[in-house]
Amino acid sequence: MTANAPSLVPSDASPNGDHGISLGEATRVWARIAALSFGGPAGQIAVMHRILVEEKRWIGEERFLHALNYCMLLPGPEAQQLAVYIGWLLHKTKGGLIAGALFVLPGFLAILGLSYIYVLFGHVSLIEGLFFGLKAAVLAVVVQAVVRVGSRALKNNVMRGIAAAAFVSIFFLDAPFPLIVLAAGLIGYLGGRSGVPQFRGGGGHGAAGGNIVHDRETALGEALPDHAKPNLGWSLRICSILLLLWLGPVLALFLVLGPDDVFSRIATFFSQMAVVTFGGAYAVLAYVAQEAVGTFGWLRPGEMLDGLGMAETTPGPLIMVTQFVGFLAAFRDAGPLPPLLAATLGAILTTWVTFVPCFLWIFAGAPFIERLRGNRALSSALTAITAAVVGVILNLAIWFAIHTLFGQIRPIETPTGSLDMPVLASINIPAALLSAGAMIAVFRFKLGVLPVLAASATIGAVYILLI
Repeated sequence: MTANAPSLVPSDASPNGDHGISLGEATRVWARIAALSFGGPAGQIAVMHRILVEEKRWIGEERFLHALNYCMLLPGPEAQQLAVYIGWLLHKTKGGLIAGALFVLPGFLAILGLSYIYVLFGHVSLIEGLFFGLKAAVLAVVVQAVVRVGSRALKNNVMRGIAAAAFVSIFFLDAPFPLIVLAAGLIGYLGGRSGVPQFRGGGGHGAAGGNIVHDRETALGEALPDHAKPNLGWSLRICSILLLLWLGPVLALFLVLGPDDVFSRIATFFSQMAVVTFGGAYAVLAYVAQEAVGTFGWLRPGEMLDGLGMAETTPGPLIMVTQFVGFLAAFRDAGPLPPLLAATLGAILTTWVTFVPCFLWIFAGAPFIERLRGNRALSSALTAITAAVVGVILNLAIWFAIHTLFGQIRPIETPTGSLDMPVLASINIPAALLSAGAMIAVFRFKLGVLPVLAASATIGAVYILLI
């Protein structure tokens, strides 16, 4: 045990939450985790595992992975939901609220500041060069995500077939992302119920290596705290409050401003997104790009890459890129409000309706999590969804590549809609070279995301200043 870990209680200790961890100490630890939460969900989960399991020994390996598996069954950012879950497990409702809010706050403030810079100084050569470099690096990061998730999820031909079908559906047939997720989940669920071995999955993002810290060796012990036992009355109260906090503003905006107002559309769209976005941030981006760019026209394709670059270089969930989308949508359709005020309100609204549901999913389901332990059908559904997400992320990588590397796009009509194809003569040679360099750095030299983004942004700035 490390020197700064609390005294451990016996595994058969009272389940009343007397684990010796004060809420103040936990708050400081959650703030530290939030400040270190770079690198996407895999990096964020690894940080939580290192601090909470290995360093502090507040919870054990078994409980950590069980909570993670539950969070992966849910829509939304699993790392933030895992923080809510563990915070609740340690300090009841207040602990979950503090852990989840702190996990989001640093990224929200950082992206809000970068969004101001983007709209006020985005055409300044230095800023333009920084984002030019970030776009090229982000393309490499998305391709890396395809490879990383694919190597974990596509273990057999059935999973590869699901991924291929998802790619064809979204790229050629323009199928809605929620429909793809639901179809994959249903196929996986039925496959699991039927006992088909190809649907047996596992994994998640995994945890850090090293010696296993068992639940009995931790401050929480093996006993289940009283507040973690199913309580229908508490569940109904907390779910009612969270539903009101989530959907109350959406309904109020809809009734007061009307369905066509930009704030009503932001609230409605991102509330829908919070329900259907399984599979992580890159899958969310595919859905957002499909709707926010193509349907609503809130921002241009290249600006999606700028937003992802912001999310990649700031702490917090990558899904925070949606905040940038809401910011630009309100900035460009401010109505009677000053554009920056409207943009700020749009960013706050987007973040609110994106993350309040995350608390709802955890507080509603966590007390009943033991019922999900070892459920083969649900595990198989998640496995199939993860495979489909590989196809969705591949579509996102191609979409980003087309809009990053080519200056002109030509739509080609198909029986199911239109397909964007690049005009090959319009290729942007500097962007292609910078993207190739970023991919070599990521795949050949195994450099981390932050160094690659920083180097690409610097090169992009120098290039723009010199031309």
